[in-house]
Amino acid sequence: MKHLLFILAIFAVCCACSGDSRERQAAIAAQQYFNHLTEGDAVRFLEGKIGIDSLPADYCEQLLKAIEQYRDDMQQKHGGLVNVLISDNTDQKSDTAKANPEVLAYLILCFGDSTQEEIVVPMVEADGQWLMK
Repeated sequence: MKHLLFILAIFAVCCACSGDSRERQAAIAAQQYFNHLTEGDAVRFLEGKIGIDSLPADYCEQLLKAIEQYRDDMQQKHGGLVNVLISDNTDQKSDTAKANPEVLAYLILCFGDSTQEEIVVPMVEADGQWLMK
C-alpha cells in the first residue's frame, strides 16, 4: 500500500511539473494580443502578427487603420471589447504536418453590452514566441 501511495505521489508531482500544453501557451499569447485591443493599443496587437516586421511600412499603416476600424466597430455595435477569455473548447487541434505547426487558439470576446463571441485564432511558434498567423 505504501508503494502505491508513493507511486501516486510521484505521478502527481510529474503531472504538476509538466507545464502548459502548446495549445494553452498559444491561447495565452493570443489572449494577451487581444487584451491590447481592450486597452486601445492597436500597435501592440499588430506586433503579435507573424511576419509583420518584413512588411512595407505603408502596408503596416493600412493594417493599423483596419484594426482601429475594427475596434471602433466593436465600440459602436457592442459597447467595446471589455474582456478576453480563453475558451474551454476541447476540440483544439494542432496541425503538425506543416513545417511550422499551427495551433488553433479559442478565445471568447466579451463586449460591453454583455454579448460574447467565440473566435479561433491560428497561432504559430517562431523563435520561441507564439504569434498570430
